[in-house]
Amino acid sequence: MAVARRRLRPKRDRTIESELKFRVAGPRDHATLRTMLRKREAQLVGRYKEENFRFSGPGKSTRNTTLRLRVLNGGPRGVLTAKGPATFVGGVKIREETEVELADVHATLDLLQQLGFRVGWTYPKTRSMWMLDGVAVTLDVLEFGWFVELEGPTTVLPEMARSLGLDPNKALRDSYSVMAKKHQQQKQPTKAKPTPVVTPPAAAEAQA
Repeated sequence: MAVARRRLRPKRDRTIESELKFRVAGPRDHATLRTMLRKREAQLVGRYKEENFRFSGPGKSTRNTTLRLRVLNGGPRGVLTAKGPATFVGGVKIREETEVELADVHATLDLLQQLGFRVGWTYPKTRSMWMLDGVAVTLDVLEFGWFVELEGPTTVLPEMARSLGLDPNKALRDSYSVMAKKHQQQKQPTKAKPTPVVTPPAAAEAQA
């Protein structure tokens, strides 16, 4: 009797994330950018809220890797992201990135806790995403400011930024995760221990 061969899944390649991130003054700048995007016939992909969980991991395995869990719209679905260390080319931040869509965030949080991971800090974000000539343009609002992020081919990002009135030489180097941690440290100067992994609050689920 013939034995069925086990079907192996193809290896998942890591992707390369290239981005420029800018801080803007406030909602008026976002409104101006939305007007520019509409005039240029950019496509609005969607608007959503998310809760971001930033982890501290066991041992050396995560020393050079950022592990982040995004809970979209406070609901059960989410995205688990691992990012490698960043390099900069002409101001553009470049990182290896692997993303996995999740059907059950609560189970994933529990799994990470069993593996020894802890939530170091969390931060909410409201985002609207547009696509313009192959570049994702996102208008983001966080507790600590208003931002614009461009993600796409490395070679086209600086010119795209200039076309939207943004100076590539003034792009931010810190990630939202790093800025969120600094913001929380300013509010609470004393260093707090990493908190245990918890499920998103019921109030957040009600907003989905």
